[in-house]
Amino acid sequence: MKVIGINGSSRKDGNTAILIKTVFEELEKEGIETELVQLFDKPISGCRGCFGCLQKKKCVIDGDFFNECLNKVTNADGIILGSPVYSADISSKMKAFLERAGVIVATNPGMLKHKVGASVVAVRRGGGMTTVDTLNHFLLNKEVLLVGSTYWNMVYGKDVGDVTNDEEGMRNMKNLGQNMAWLMKKLTN
Repeated sequence: MKVIGINGSSRKDGNTAILIKTVFEELEKEGIETELVQLFDKPISGCRGCFGCLQKKKCVIDGDFFNECLNKVTNADGIILGSPVYSADISSKMKAFLERAGVIVATNPGMLKHKVGASVVAVRRGGGMTTVDTLNHFLLNKEVLLVGSTYWNMVYGKDVGDVTNDEEGMRNMKNLGQNMAWLMKKLTN
């Protein structure tokens, strides 16, 4: 089994990456392979609404990282979507990825059906619930089995590493990883 974590942050190895890696630690303890994809330096443009992807399972826009990233997601058993809060919602890189993936999966039903998914959010002060909702709405709308934890999947911190000081939030990330591993194992039995 393999889980892909998509880090939508503009910072490489920032707070969002720390959250995804914390979930990964719990998955890896259960023998689940993980891969972190960080979008910070990857070109991804928004959806053009051309519907050229209809029944093609890929985007017709070439020259950016999107199709490679989508391929990783579709070949994985699990997905973690991670974003910091920017202007009270997900980052622009994550938005571009979700826009294009959303159209492709909608026009090619079942691409993500029964994969296990979760979202994680790094938040400084406000906008965390909106960001969690945006990520979760994508997963739910694409037939991904959503994993929860003991509280909302967001952790507070401003500067890189500050999230580790939010003890409750970090416990929540560990629990999320444990719940994700449990569900993935149940589905393979």
